[in-house]
Amino acid sequence: MATSVNNAFAEFIKETVNLNSEVVKEARISRDNLLSNINEFDNEGGFFNLCTRFNVHFGSFSRKTKCEELDDIDLMIGISGNGATYDSNAQWNNIAISASRTNPTQFECRNFDNTLNSTLVLNKFKAKLTAVREYNRSDIRRDGSAVLLNLKSREWSFDIVPCFHTVKESDGRDYYLIPNGSGSWMKTEPTIEQERLSKINSKHSGRVLDTIRLVKYWNRRGQMPTMASYVLETMIVDYFERTAEASQWIEQRFKNILNYIANNIWNAINDSKGIEGNINTFTADQRNKLYERARNDHNKACDAIAAETNENNHQKAINIWRNILGGEFPTYG
Repeated sequence: MATSVNNAFAEFIKETVNLNSEVVKEARISRDNLLSNINEFDNEGGFFNLCTRFNVHFGSFSRKTKCEELDDIDLMIGISGNGATYDSNAQWNNIAISASRTNPTQFECRNFDNTLNSTLVLNKFKAKLTAVREYNRSDIRRDGSAVLLNLKSREWSFDIVPCFHTVKESDGRDYYLIPNGSGSWMKTEPTIEQERLSKINSKHSGRVLDTIRLVKYWNRRGQMPTMASYVLETMIVDYFERTAEASQWIEQRFKNILNYIANNIWNAINDSKGIEGNINTFTADQRNKLYERARNDHNKACDAIAAETNENNHQKAINIWRNILGGEFPTYG
């Protein structure tokens, strides 16, 4: 319960939206232990040569933008190329890697044309992890891009993505090559979006991360098509990048984000990495539903802020916020 909107939001963010700090601490320890175990697989029993300097913590847990509850943690595991090659001019999401002839495990994962099959690579990781007692509940994700590892004693899982790191291409950039879900490989560069987010969050005095977590909480309430976390996060960072100064009040920032979503859901949303191009793949019907939800909740947010600032009626304002954010938002009192 809370007697002011500020107190209500502070309680809501701490108790309902943000991950529990002890869970985060345990998850990081678990992640580091897993990485240590995987690093020990290096060239062990016919496994790949690993390249630990290209291991990457990525995804919303790494970026500190995941809201409660913690369901998965993303890791990229670097593999040494050992002479493997690829065509840097190939389409970004359908890249063929010519398998190494010096690494026996890569050689075992070839297609008939000597290209490296990413599904077979994932299966090698799955088999290796399954042999470890603590990690024997593993499977390939349905989209074929990662090994999904469910720990026996933890509420979260790990998405483990094998990757290669390229040399600089003609555009001056280097990339990570990860499974594309159909046996080939695709480009990514998660450190770019991590650096972009860090820069924007610093520009706005650390006010971006908690705003992203709040909007993600709103997004998953099930009253509209759910926006993919990466797409939603990209939109929010786009908004803050175009904003000179973010409000110190999270309810104001949240209201402005809703307005931004409503105004831009019909437009192209370009990925932060500069690789995929437009990631707004919603249908017209989905965009219309997203527009209506964002616009309606933006209008309600305006009413809540007016009740707080113009009428000094915190009870009325809190009730409106409960209508927008659900029954977990604190009651007045």
